[in-house]
Amino acid sequence: MTEPTLDIVAIGNAIVDVIAQADDSFVTSEGVAKGSMRLMDEATSDSLYSRMGPGREISGGSAANTVAGMAMLGCKCGFIGQVADDQLGAVFQHDIRANGVAFDTPTRPAQPSTARCLILVTPDAQRTMNTFLGASQYLPASALDRDLIASAKILYLEGYLWDPEEPRAAMRAAIQIAHDAGRKVAFTLSDTFCIARHGDDFRKLIAEGTIDILFANESELLALTGDSDFDAALGSVSAQVETLVVTRGAAGAVGIQKGETASVPAEPIERIVDTTGAGDLFAAGFLAGQAQGRSLEDSLRMGAIAAAEVISHYGARPEAKLDQLIASRLG
Repeated sequence: MTEPTLDIVAIGNAIVDVIAQADDSFVTSEGVAKGSMRLMDEATSDSLYSRMGPGREISGGSAANTVAGMAMLGCKCGFIGQVADDQLGAVFQHDIRANGVAFDTPTRPAQPSTARCLILVTPDAQRTMNTFLGASQYLPASALDRDLIASAKILYLEGYLWDPEEPRAAMRAAIQIAHDAGRKVAFTLSDTFCIARHGDDFRKLIAEGTIDILFANESELLALTGDSDFDAALGSVSAQVETLVVTRGAAGAVGIQKGETASVPAEPIERIVDTTGAGDLFAAGFLAGQAQGRSLEDSLRMGAIAAAEVISHYGARPEAKLDQLIASRLG
């Protein structure tokens, strides 16, 4: 078995975020629950875009945000995701490569266009995401770079991309490649709507031992298990995975790894501006800590620091130098 040359390779939606401020009444008029994520077709996305206020275009996508954050923390990262041969596709390619992440998935020459997420940020900093998956949902197994996947210590997958059939098949193939190479598989549940649609798949992956590292927030964990008691849900899932990490918003986060439990409070922050990407960057900090050989508690703290940075400004990619920020707070 060859030694890994990368810390992580992620497979996820290749999305460009368009972020705009909105009041509660605008969100309500869209018929979507504030703070949630909904999928939409291209025509509906175009209609909403025309009615939004001035926006900022920033490359996003859950797993892409995570590897971008890890790259900023000195990790060697790769990403696999599908963009179209269009302007937003070029934006995404440039941004992720500029972060030092290996990204060589061939562009898709035909319609639909590159995925975009229209994010409405209300005055309380909650983000309501309206996503057109576009080209990202057409990632084929043939686009997988087998050598890239096998070269990484961890394969990281996002639950959001489990929805379309073609990338779901690609991720199953990637899991097999990673396991054949003796690598670990990490998975983030992404959203309760993903669990509502694919909970049986997720529970089967976990029960079969396919997932080594699982990320969830408290709501997702409870939705996955059907429990109303957090501790009961924590115990049942942690018994099935090597590492379980659960974020709890202002209450911090808890991790269980091979029987060891650690918890950390949320990092203090002067003002929450936009919660987009908080979970993605928490995963980035945690996984970077693990790659650096840090303890479970220190890895959780790194996650909390990275998450606090990203919610202090608009957009799901860090603006501060994460490595310096963590060094100043953690050493």
